Amino acid sequence: MKKLAFLPVVIVVLAGCAVGPNYKRPAVSVPTDYRAAMPAPNLPVSSLGNENWWQVYQDPVLVQLIHTALRQNYDVRIAATRVLEAQAQLGITRANQLPSASVGANIYSQQNAKVSNLFPAYQVNAGQLNLSVLWNLDFWGKYRRQTEAARAQLLATEWGQRAAISSLVANVATAYFQLRALDSELDIAKRTLASRQQSLELTHVLVSHGSASDLDVSQSEQLLYTASETIPDLERQIQQQENVLSILLGENPQSIPRGRSITEQPAPETVPAGLPSELLERRPDIRQAEENVVAANAQIGVAKAAFFPSFSLTGTGGLESNALNRFLSQPSQTWYAAFSVSQPLFEGGRLRSGLKLARAQWQESVLSYQQTVQDALEQVSNALVAYQKDRDFRGQQELLTQATQRSDQLSVVLYKQGGASYLQVLTSETNYYSAELNLVQAQLNERLALVQVYQALGGGWRD
Repeated sequence: MKKLAFLPVVIVVLAGCAVGPNYKRPAVSVPTDYRAAMPAPNLPVSSLGNENWWQVYQDPVLVQLIHTALRQNYDVRIAATRVLEAQAQLGITRANQLPSASVGANIYSQQNAKVSNLFPAYQVNAGQLNLSVLWNLDFWGKYRRQTEAARAQLLATEWGQRAAISSLVANVATAYFQLRALDSELDIAKRTLASRQQSLELTHVLVSHGSASDLDVSQSEQLLYTASETIPDLERQIQQQENVLSILLGENPQSIPRGRSITEQPAPETVPAGLPSELLERRPDIRQAEENVVAANAQIGVAKAAFFPSFSLTGTGGLESNALNRFLSQPSQTWYAAFSVSQPLFEGGRLRSGLKLARAQWQESVLSYQQTVQDALEQVSNALVAYQKDRDFRGQQELLTQATQRSDQLSVVLYKQGGASYLQVLTSETNYYSAELNLVQAQLNERLALVQVYQALGGGWRD
């Protein structure tokens, strides 16, 4: 019957509500469409950000490199351990809602010698076994709000891990495309060098027959050295770029395997952006910022609960006897129960300041969330316009390269027939060489813009 006396108290506690505001998503201004969104009415509604990264980057070598990076990269592994830390912290915080129990035992023996006839010798063999229970009742929802905040922090950490994965996927793709662009530039430089070596040999032949001058030889050598001087620098950049990729893979600097050339990498004509409202659910940094708002909102409830009385139940029961042979008999049983209430009276403004602090931190998290959404919209718009314009620029650069190639070929033909000076050949070959290098850079920028669009739309974290 005595144990049932606590039942009404438990029922009242369970019926208690958690003080503090319940969470509501902060209001944000989200447009109906992105600025610079590509007009493509026939495209599916689904955004590019919903695609898996191995579907966006279809180079098998690049896919394997990203898999390796996701498994070995230190930033991602550190982010994973932070998730484990947040999980453990949630377990610690959630334990405050439950009662704590401990058990203890004590057995001792004591013998005293005879002092006189008044104090004969005696021996005491005694034992004690206790079970103690303490339960801080969560009547105002303080511990539930703390658990709510810890759970939100866990989710924020998980979204932070996904943001790290998205950034890693984008960084590996960017570094790989840059490496393949450098490879193309090196191929162009070596091919141009071989062609200019043949031109120099031809010029020497023409000089020997009196059809060219020493000036033509000097100008031909100028063309040759212009191509040859770029090769060592490009080789330096390639090795350094391989080192960058190696570190992203979580490995020591080493050579990197190659797959498709820069021109073979996918570059769709149009990119489906989807709806801006989808970013609120898909972009990891936005979701992380929102979970921080949830945690800050719960902390207001924790601060408010500190103003109210705290209740606790304490109970101790056990066995105690000064003779081990009577340890389990009825008189050896002991128990103790208590119900305590504590109400703060004077804290020197600590509780009020704590509530102000919680509200200010909540306001800061709301502003940070709204700013994150706005920054995301800007990044998507910038990436979309960059992809469109880089694609247009690449198309024009292709036309320019084709024109300079024809001019170079015609100038060589006219020079051999005596219809043009070698200065014209020099100018045409220089323009063609520069146009080829600029075309590679334009192709690279187009692929990098696609990477930026994909990441800005919240893609790249699904595995």
